[in-house]
Amino acid sequence: MTTRVRWNPVREMAAMQNVMDQWLENGRANGRLNTTHNLALDAYETDSGYVIYTALPGVHPENINVSMEDDVLTISGEVAAPVFEEKDNVRTLAQERATGKFSRTVRVSAPVDSDKIEAAFENGLLKLTLPKTPAAQPRQIPVKASKN
Repeated sequence: MTTRVRWNPVREMAAMQNVMDQWLENGRANGRLNTTHNLALDAYETDSGYVIYTALPGVHPENINVSMEDDVLTISGEVAAPVFEEKDNVRTLAQERATGKFSRTVRVSAPVDSDKIEAAFENGLLKLTLPKTPAAQPRQIPVKASKN
């Protein structure tokens, strides 16, 4: 038995609007990076701290800002647009790389020793190492026998 579904153009338009809203909210409009959605991170936690990776191809290290305040990590910067020598004779055929300013804020769950945070940038990959404070690290508590 075949089920017939009645076509509803309003439902189709609403679905298309949802797709377009998501597309624009995710920073795809005008080739610009969205300030909250487009900086993808890989975050790992160990007993001693956190390690965070993010890919920033085409970004110069001097254009990357990393700050830590009240257990909130912020990574920001700017991806520069290409500069052409002949501006009059340039016609854009495709523009898929995102350019512009970006920012990503992440709250860490345990206190971090901000004086010992390290940032390394190599081949377009930013690696942040955030050591936890000694009080936030797990520790083994020895059990002593009572003297009764």
